[in-house]
Amino acid sequence: MNKSTSNKLTFKKYLVVASLLFGLFFGAGNLIFPLHLGQLAGKNWMMAAVGFLITGVLLPLLSVLAVAVTRADGVFDIGKPLGTGFALVFMVLIHATIGPLFGTPRTATVSFTVGLSPFIDKHYQSVALLVFSALFFAAAFYFSYRENDILTNIGKILNPVFLGLLFLVFVVAFARPLGNPATAPVTPNYVYGALVNGFLEGYNTMDALAGLAFGVTVVTAIRLMGQKSSKDVSKVVAKSGVLSMGAVAVIYVLLIILGAMSLGRFKVSPDGGVAFNQLVNAYAGNFGQIVLAFLLTVTCLTTAVGLVAAFAQDFHNHFPKVSYHTWLALSCFASFLAANFGLDQIIAWSTPMLMFLYPLSMVLILLSVASPLFKRDGVVYFWVVMLTVVPALGDMVVAFPSVVSQSTFGTWVASLRNALPLASVGLSWLLPALAGLVIGLVVHVFRRKKLSYNEMELD
Repeated sequence: MNKSTSNKLTFKKYLVVASLLFGLFFGAGNLIFPLHLGQLAGKNWMMAAVGFLITGVLLPLLSVLAVAVTRADGVFDIGKPLGTGFALVFMVLIHATIGPLFGTPRTATVSFTVGLSPFIDKHYQSVALLVFSALFFAAAFYFSYRENDILTNIGKILNPVFLGLLFLVFVVAFARPLGNPATAPVTPNYVYGALVNGFLEGYNTMDALAGLAFGVTVVTAIRLMGQKSSKDVSKVVAKSGVLSMGAVAVIYVLLIILGAMSLGRFKVSPDGGVAFNQLVNAYAGNFGQIVLAFLLTVTCLTTAVGLVAAFAQDFHNHFPKVSYHTWLALSCFASFLAANFGLDQIIAWSTPMLMFLYPLSMVLILLSVASPLFKRDGVVYFWVVMLTVVPALGDMVVAFPSVVSQSTFGTWVASLRNALPLASVGLSWLLPALAGLVIGLVVHVFRRKKLSYNEMELD
């Protein structure tokens, strides 16, 4: 890499990078999941918000910092201490989950289902989704076609439009509250388990996985701004990440409060999309629904641009015989096909993958951030990941639709998994991961002492 002096960035340029990160992270799921969480938690919204912010804000921020600390170019580098084979498989799984299989198609289906489908007769829903998703991913392909335009398209154009519309929603909703969040009813699971359930609800944002995958997109954009050395790139990533995720945290808390307030007029909705429809129609009727449709489409498009670009960049870097534009076209086309299975199917099959990949990603993110303390020794990674993967696989099988989870194999796996501590709250991997950390650190220290002793013997 060219080690020449980097251009000094102004605060305004840091804000542009922060805006890019915000636009990449914040999609439709980031609107509907915290809103629904507020309805589920009711007056216990504060504890639920703390749990949600851990997996929805702190962990994505740490994923960006992991890229900065390890000076990685993408998700492949995060898994590299465990070998190139593991790193490649991990990269493919992450990109497949947040990319063409689940995450990217969801950007189109959520914006259609919540924003546009209320205006369309149910007999024409399938055709309308087909047309909408085709236009949506054509736009995503256009905005991400030229890599050096991604920063401008997201950070300077699409993102400010979204923030302006969202600010308008908050002003109206808090000026005329529908209810008092301090007295809102609480659903049974959130009477005593608000913190843990909020923590698990944060999985649905997919932002921790996205933070790892977006690394290559963010790093590329920063280098195009004149940052030459890895150290300078890392500083920009870290500072901009704090700015962007701070903004995300504020929006999440406001959305959770809005969800709790909405119980003053509405019952708990089946999902956040319905809740958003109810709120917008209560305040602004059909005009509000039109604004919501535009708001969702804009925010979903910003996320889709980042997802397809990150997919194409990472896959082109590791499989260079296929061009960036070819990978980009494949990602957009596969996402278009998956989107037409519908939102319910996408959520049903994505949840199990998140139950598997989130624990794995969490431990890799935390290990990466702390890696300078143990010299990024692969043995620490090995023990933590090995003892995390097995229970996480059990959580994945249990979370599958009944065709898998209720099968003979599924019930057998469930019986083994339920014997682990914290399995009842979806955290069966936590204590094994901590045990792996202790074992890994003990082995690391022992090996270093042995190496030092051998060096002294040679002297």
